[in-house]
Amino acid sequence: MRKQLLDYDDVANDQRNVIYQQRNELLEAGSDITDTIIAMRENVLSNLYYAYIPPQSVEEQWDVPGLERALASEYQLHFPLQKWLEENQDLHEENLLQRILDLASESYQNKVEQVGSDIMHHYERAVMLQTLDSHWREHLAALDHLRQGIHLRGYAQKNPKQEYKREAFELFTTMLEEVKNEVTKILLTVQIKNEQQVEAVTETLRAPENVEYHHTSYEALEEDKPDDQRREQPKVKPFVRHDNKVGRNDPCPCGSGKKYKQCHGKIK
Repeated sequence: MRKQLLDYDDVANDQRNVIYQQRNELLEAGSDITDTIIAMRENVLSNLYYAYIPPQSVEEQWDVPGLERALASEYQLHFPLQKWLEENQDLHEENLLQRILDLASESYQNKVEQVGSDIMHHYERAVMLQTLDSHWREHLAALDHLRQGIHLRGYAQKNPKQEYKREAFELFTTMLEEVKNEVTKILLTVQIKNEQQVEAVTETLRAPENVEYHHTSYEALEEDKPDDQRREQPKVKPFVRHDNKVGRNDPCPCGSGKKYKQCHGKIK
């Protein structure tokens, strides 16, 4: 069991190394994550685009109005896509996407110029760090929950260790996608007017803390609870015989004259 727990912890440690490397880069003084922000924004918008306009599809399969609504509601990007397509017959799948990415980048750059690049880069790092820490804590809880029931995979003739690695990787990939989506949404929709707003955000950041991943036993959980919330364990009282033991061939104590096995000791 100890070896299995260590194997499970190795999976979490590999993921922890990736997250801590990213955090260290964010915490470095003066670090510029502009390239990271651009890559995240283009990835998120491309995924959204292909959800409404599938790759290598015909125009009859395109949901252009749905894409317009999604860009406006999720990222405050109000682009008249249908009008573009009607006015320009040369627009097709790839260059329409590139036009969206270029205009989104231009819109964000205008926002940077309004408050200054230094202030905006500081805000980017703060948002990225907050979002990463929040989703990482949720991910650790999900891993612990997964490990609690992973042994049940054995009933389905599956290797619990391999299933844990596979599902943990899927959870980690999902977490990274959620981080990219949330950071992109915040940065595209936020309206920053001065440096005080940036400071208000960064004040909520905690000092870097090591996040430990461990399996807490039931006993430890009970010990951590207040005295009035601890679950009382039922006390088993020992059986005490008050009368003499009656043999099966002995006379029945009721006075009938029959043997005990043929009277009150008879198996019915």
